[in-house]
This record gives sequence, structure tokens and C-alpha cells, in this order.
Amino acid sequence: MDHAGATPTSLTPAEKLAAVRALLAADGLDGMIVPRSDEHLGEYVPPAAERLAWLTGFTGSAGMAVVLADTAAVFSDGRYTLQLEQQTAGALWQRAHLVASPPAEWAAKHAPGATLGYDPWLLAEPVLAAFTKAGLHCVPLERNPIDAVWADRPSPPMAPARPHPLEDAGESSADKRERLAKTLRDVGQDAAVITDPASIAWLLNIRGSDVEFTPVALGFAMLQADGQVELFMAEEKLPAETHAWLGNQVQPSPREALPGALARLAGKTVRVDLAGSPAWFAARLREAGATLADAPDPCLLPKACKNAAEQRGARDCHQRDAVALCRFLHWLETAPGHDTELSAAARLVAFREAVEGFRGESFPAISSAGEHGAVIHYRVDEASNRPINPDEVYLIDSGAQFHDGTTDVTRTVWTGPSAPPESLRDRYTRVLKGHVTLSALTFPQGVAGAHLDAFARAALWQVGLDYDHGTGHGVGSYLSVHEGPARIHRDANPVPLAAGMILSNEPGFYLPGSYGIRIENLLLVVPAELDGVKPVAAKPFLRFETLTLAPYDRRLIAPELLSADERHWIDRYHARVLDAVGPSLADDGERLWLQAACRPL
Repeated sequence: MDHAGATPTSLTPAEKLAAVRALLAADGLDGMIVPRSDEHLGEYVPPAAERLAWLTGFTGSAGMAVVLADTAAVFSDGRYTLQLEQQTAGALWQRAHLVASPPAEWAAKHAPGATLGYDPWLLAEPVLAAFTKAGLHCVPLERNPIDAVWADRPSPPMAPARPHPLEDAGESSADKRERLAKTLRDVGQDAAVITDPASIAWLLNIRGSDVEFTPVALGFAMLQADGQVELFMAEEKLPAETHAWLGNQVQPSPREALPGALARLAGKTVRVDLAGSPAWFAARLREAGATLADAPDPCLLPKACKNAAEQRGARDCHQRDAVALCRFLHWLETAPGHDTELSAAARLVAFREAVEGFRGESFPAISSAGEHGAVIHYRVDEASNRPINPDEVYLIDSGAQFHDGTTDVTRTVWTGPSAPPESLRDRYTRVLKGHVTLSALTFPQGVAGAHLDAFARAALWQVGLDYDHGTGHGVGSYLSVHEGPARIHRDANPVPLAAGMILSNEPGFYLPGSYGIRIENLLLVVPAELDGVKPVAAKPFLRFETLTLAPYDRRLIAPELLSADERHWIDRYHARVLDAVGPSLADDGERLWLQAACRPL
């Protein structure tokens, strides 16, 4: 279903929705599914793929819309509940929670048996299955009608792919390809389709800048059971240096060669991650007569388990990042005032730019003062920017990309000069208790993140409080700040935590209209020793090594709520921060501030 013709660039939200509905009606469709994704189903997408934001106004990193003939809804999760209300027009869009009111159920309720169009490049088969199960008919579109209406849509990114040096990668691409090819041969699979640019970046030891905050080059790949790879990427993205780096076992091809390459897999067994790849691939492979083996992307688990060089890089970049963080926290406490959410975020970037190896932010900083902190994934802009006032809570959640690793850290501070309310100190300390409890855990190998999530919430649950987001996500090695397959979340996730994984530890509490509290460090999973002796049981144990180095705000801590073990952990952590960061602070005022911030409770 092809749509031609240009439309004006200055459409109102109502006109955008009306134009899309008109195209759907012309094709005999009752509506359309609009995900927040690109052709790689990633979290961060290039401007050309921000279709959900263009249509609805909602800019969060997780969401979906369903457009019907006379009604429409936009969905997101608990992180974006307030943002969804603020960014979308209530006269045009119903707002709903992805879990409490799933899009398929909503659509079936409002249009039973409807025929919905979808872009097969933007949705995975399991998502479509939910709509089919709800009694709806899903029809693949030849062209996305939003693209036909979006006259000033940006061009796709064409930044070059660059080599990622072996000293940072820790393993050659040839060794990675052979290791993964063997896993295909062992289970009788002839090839694997890889649609995640982060997996391609890891497998081929390349990095790029096609997507803001995540250093990937957009493309697709096919790994053969003999270790060869066909890389589907625009030729202009592969300069001579990168061609030479990839070697003879990697065959670059234009994206237009994808249909033919899939057709050549007739009669072969092909591994495809149906939940993580666009439905287009499975449909083409079935048409070609290939046998589909539904299994996770073969790069996911090896990529998540960082090797010795990547672990060393993580420790090194976190220590360098800590200098910028501590300089920022000192500035925040001693600045004369008049700063805003935007100027504070810019100041933190400036401190990081002075750090060796800095490549950019790893996500848009969440610089949120007062009531904005209750918007879990708040993103400040010129319209929302407000001053950071005295005697309120300021939450800064930020991260950086370095050539040797990726950071993500959150600190919540009290601006003063007055003492914070006791109720606030109670809430902060309960969040801190969960953060410390998780950091100090020792657990048997085979445990998944869902088994650990409650440890971070227990102190809040004791007084009837909770937070509506996961406790931890995986983090890449100079790759995505949100990396699978493991996470720490109450939702069931069968992937066990394994040595070498890096995960965040970020419990929180949010009081809408008043403030938000979140405390986040990154943790490296390492083998554990019990009482100084390695466990001799059949099942080894693991623990967390804290990578992030930055003090917690003592003004918000109520020591009487902490156990002796919790106080001891915090004191040891602060001593480590002082030892690691103090010598790198050239300014006497910064060093004295850090000494005071890290003194024992």
C-alpha cells in the first residue's frame, strides 16, 4: 500500500492525526499500530524514526499508539505516566499504561474485530500476536502512512563506522565470530540474523555515531555457521580504514541486498530472535522456504559478560568519571545560585568533557528540581526548564560514554541551606537502605534479577511505599546504557546473573507534585568468597562490585534508620570514594568538600 504526495510541514497535532486516518481509510483499514521503535527495535532511535513523537508529541523511550477511526490512545509504562499527560493532547489521545491497559486489549475493546495496519519493519512478531489473540486482524503495510504525511522527515543517518581497538574490546572479532559460529554448528543452525546494531558493534569490534548517546552504526548482519558475516550497511558508512579492519571474512553489502540474501537461505535453518527483530525478517525467511529457529540473538549473553579488558575499562572509566561527578556535586553545593536544570546539566557535561576518553553522554541527563523529580524519566527543555531553588530536592541522573566503558549514575541532593524535613530524610534513607542491601548481597550462581528485586524495595514496603520502575538494567561496554538480556526487575526474567555482567542498582521513591528520590550505582557481577574461603559447594556464589564512585548526600541520611552493617557499608564506600577521587582533585576547596562529604556517619 503505497502513499504518494507531500503535505505541509506545519501540521497541527489534530491535522497530523486526521491525515494519517485519511490514508488508512483510503486503504480500507480501521486503524494502525504505531510503536516507538526503529527498524532495529532499539531504545534510542535516530530523528528519522521518531514517528510516535511526531504523531503524538510523546518523546519517552518506551511507548505505542493505536489509531482508530474515531478514537486513539497512546501508551507507556510507569516511568512516563506524568510525561505522557504533559506531552499529549487529551482531546486527541487517551493515555494508558502499557501493562495495566495493554494496547491490544484497548483496541479490541474499542474496535472489536478491526483490521489494523502495521509497519513490518517496526514491530516484532510476539507484539503482533497479542493483537491477533485479541481478535484483531493485522495487515502489513508496504509504506508507513506516517512517512507519507511527515513531509519534513529527517534523512537517515550516514555517520561512518570506526574500528574499536583490541585493547578496549579485549577479544578479536575473528575469535568472537568463531566462538558464536560454533554455537550455531552445535545446534544445527546454518546462520543467524542479527538486527541489533549494538550486537553488530560488539561482534565486529566497530563503533559509530548514527544514534545519539549510543555509539553504533545502523545496519543488519548475517552470521554464517562457518564464521563469515555478511554486513548490510550503506557503503558510504564504511571508509577504507573500516574495510581493512573488518577483514576478508566480513562481506559488506548494501541494505538493498537483504531480500536476496534471505532468499538464498531456502532450505537452511536460520536463527532469528522473533521477540527482538522486525517481523519483516521472519516473513521473508518463511517465504524463502527457510526453517526458523526462534532463539535469542547469539551476541546478547557473550556481550553482557564483559571480558577482563572490558572489566578493567569499566573500573578505569568509572574512576575518571567520578572526578567529574564529585567536581559537579561540589559546584552544586557551593555555587552562588541562580542555576537552572538546563545550566546544571550543561555544567556536568563541561566537567566530563575535561575527562580523558570522554566520547559524549550515554543518555539525556535527567536534571530535575523539586516536582520535576517525580517525573521518573523527566527530560528538561527550554519550555520546562526551571530554577534550582533553595531548600528543595534536586535529582541528577546522568551518564557518559568513554572509549573504554559506559557510566550511569544518579544522585539526589538537598539544596539547603535549611535542614531537610524529617519525612524526606525518612524516604531517602529507606531508598538508600535498599540500595545498600542490594550492593552487599552474595547470591548463588543461577539466580536471576527478579529474585533480587525485592531486596531493594523491602525498606519501602515496610511503610507502604514502592516505585514503578525496575531496580536495575544491564549496561554495555562503550555501547548501550540499557543492555540486555539480564536485569533486576520484579517481572519474571529467566536470564541468570553471571560474572562479568554490569547492572544498575537504582531504587527510588516519587511523590508527585513534590519531589523524586533515586540513588544509582553500577555494579559488576564477580565471583564471591564466603568468609574468605571460596565456596566448595557444587553451585558457586556471586557478589557485586560497586563501580560508581560518588558520595551520598549526608544531609538526607537518617542514621538511626540504618543498621550497623548498613552504616559500616556506607562508611567503607565513602572511604573508597575519598581514596580514589581525592588525589585527582586539583582544587583545595573540592578536596575539602569531598573529605567532609565522605566522613564516617
